[in-house]
Amino acid sequence: MRFFYTLLYIVQIIFVPLRTDNADERNESSLSNCRVQLISCKDTKNISMAEKKSGISYESIMKDLKARKFAPVYVLMGDEPFYIDKICDYIMENVLKPEERDFNQTVVFGADTTAAQVADLCKGYPMMAEHRVVVVKEAQNLRILEALEKYLENPVKSTILVYCHKNGSIDRRKKFLPRAEKVGVVFESKKLYDRQLPSFIETYLKVHKATIEPKATQMIADHIGADLNRLTSELDKLLLSLSDSDRRVTPELVEREIGVSKDFNAFELRSAIVNRDVFKANQIINYFDSNPKSGSLYALLPMLFSYFQNLMIAYYAPNKQNESELAKFLDLRGTWAVRDYVTGMRNFSGMKVMQIIDKFKEVDAKSKGLDNPFTSAGELMRELVFFILH
Repeated sequence: MRFFYTLLYIVQIIFVPLRTDNADERNESSLSNCRVQLISCKDTKNISMAEKKSGISYESIMKDLKARKFAPVYVLMGDEPFYIDKICDYIMENVLKPEERDFNQTVVFGADTTAAQVADLCKGYPMMAEHRVVVVKEAQNLRILEALEKYLENPVKSTILVYCHKNGSIDRRKKFLPRAEKVGVVFESKKLYDRQLPSFIETYLKVHKATIEPKATQMIADHIGADLNRLTSELDKLLLSLSDSDRRVTPELVEREIGVSKDFNAFELRSAIVNRDVFKANQIINYFDSNPKSGSLYALLPMLFSYFQNLMIAYYAPNKQNESELAKFLDLRGTWAVRDYVTGMRNFSGMKVMQIIDKFKEVDAKSKGLDNPFTSAGELMRELVFFILH
């Protein structure tokens, strides 16, 4: 939601020029200012992606681990526990043989230990094994790290320290992180953006020798969201249902195994809105009213807002008639994902899109009770969809 409010703030800036007196000046000024803001937004996204690429990735860490290239320390931190758990579990299950773990693998919890005790464990030498593994779980509960900072000045080469710090990152002003980076691996596990979920789903299934149809991908992403532990659990369920002869995930399979309606879901609602199919959009809204768990205003609002924000950006693509170029401009994975934007530019004018984005601000505020003591979430959703389609 923080990303959502940031975008709302950008849009609020965009709409300031609409208050000028002259209508022609207002339109020209607003569109010009919109272009500057959206290009700035895209540049920021590109910078963010560049920074991400320059850091140590989950894939590179796993590649080294599988090649048995171990570092003396792994500091795993961040808001996404999925990758932290994956790396930690792999080290615990693969560095030592089962018969070596009793004497050479120790797991402690941050709330029940101190940095000095962890440092003492790390200074021990392995017994009849090549390595000693020390795992600190819930390390965010360790407050004073001086003893570990001192240990990292000269870590024991046969020891592998795995430091799992969840729900945030370690303060980089402390000596702990720079020293850990100098001698070992520091990995920050960040939450995925919604736009990254289709790629994650496709890659996860590809690793397990399965493929998925684009509609099925979007159905899963919209229904489950960025909770990767739950998402992978549902994907594993789909994989178990596949036969050896047919390894393709279809919308019908998603409907049967995960319980997402292939006809009445967030993906179909977006499709109906993009194609200005008033009847289908109202059908889906009525279905959501009768089945609140299938879709709610609070889940649908960010998804629809993200589409129209990207649609506004699409208007300023250098070559918006070329699907491949437009997909690259919008940082989309493939041309199939860009077709909704081509259709959207055909069905909505640039000014209408700006008005729709402004309507999102109003509905979002009302959903939180601002100037709205009585209107339900369902009615607000109907109001928004009606405004978009008329």
